[in-house]
Amino acid sequence: MLTDTVATTSTKDLPLLGRSLSELTEWVELQGQPRYRGKQLHDWLYNKGAQSLEEITVFPKAWREEMVASSAIKIGRSQVHLHKQTRDGTEKFLLKLADGEIVETVGIPTSKRLTVCVSTQVGCPMACDFCATGKGGFRRNLAKHEIIDQVLTVQETMQQRVSHIVFMGMGEPLLNYENLVGAIAAINKDIGIGQRNITVSTVGIPNQIPRFAKEHLQVTLAVSLHAPTQQVRAQVIPSADRYPLTALMDDCRAYVEITGRRISFEYTLLAGVNDDPEQAEELAYLIRGFQSHVNLIPYNPVSDADYQRPTERAIQTFVRVLEDYKIAVSVRRTRGLDADAACGQLRGQHQKAVERNLLG
Repeated sequence: MLTDTVATTSTKDLPLLGRSLSELTEWVELQGQPRYRGKQLHDWLYNKGAQSLEEITVFPKAWREEMVASSAIKIGRSQVHLHKQTRDGTEKFLLKLADGEIVETVGIPTSKRLTVCVSTQVGCPMACDFCATGKGGFRRNLAKHEIIDQVLTVQETMQQRVSHIVFMGMGEPLLNYENLVGAIAAINKDIGIGQRNITVSTVGIPNQIPRFAKEHLQVTLAVSLHAPTQQVRAQVIPSADRYPLTALMDDCRAYVEITGRRISFEYTLLAGVNDDPEQAEELAYLIRGFQSHVNLIPYNPVSDADYQRPTERAIQTFVRVLEDYKIAVSVRRTRGLDADAACGQLRGQHQKAVERNLLG
């Protein structure tokens, strides 16, 4: 369960971003400052977009200079390395982290909301065969402040209040469990985004879905199935060999029983692989009795992956079969096609360009 914990000696050297109001209040007191400066610091970190301690002008000048002189005190913001805007309004960002690693995040606006697609890892170890991020390999987990920074960067750059969060960017969120849960707490309590507007997507990690259920969060869990049978799923998701579909579905049932919340099943449609009507029937049979929803995602082709996008006719036929079986279903339409829309695609293209320059 999310808690507003107090800072300890184990967190004293961490960046300020990601700390709660109580943690920031304790921190300023340890610096010999009055308690109210904790609220001021919290406001400048989460509402006013402070990138450096020098910017926090409500603090005494002498104290600001003292903090700036101390290289151990960091806010924890990343640098915008690349920013691309698309014709449909989607904005993609490559953020350069303190160690030089690059991570991708996306702002997706509509007339009523702004959704941020958040990454939890630099790269991804799951190596799904059709995924651009998986093709780039895995570097490391993101720290809590590096996750939160993505939300603030999009909000500040697009000058619009973020309303929704989807953990569907680079990486497998449940492999970065503690930082994921900590980031959700901060996004909810410190930035002010309701838990019901947060979605966490996972391909499935043994024992982690029931563990996540016991956090008793109000977020939506999205489970990436991508196939109705173990054989096809193992073809496109290498980790499926270690986490059979039957075990995954048992964990999904446990999640629903513990939380009382429905699950969203993500299903990327790959032409000639998992998009025929018989497979739609198998999918309907697999999730029967679930409090659930199926989100169909027509594949967005990426380089280095030998898959194709299904035809519109195949997509609609798949939808009709699920509807005939009374399965709640929707089709996610791709945004940002003119800016490397698939997750990890922009970062992948950037890495290739860097390699070409080094070799050239």
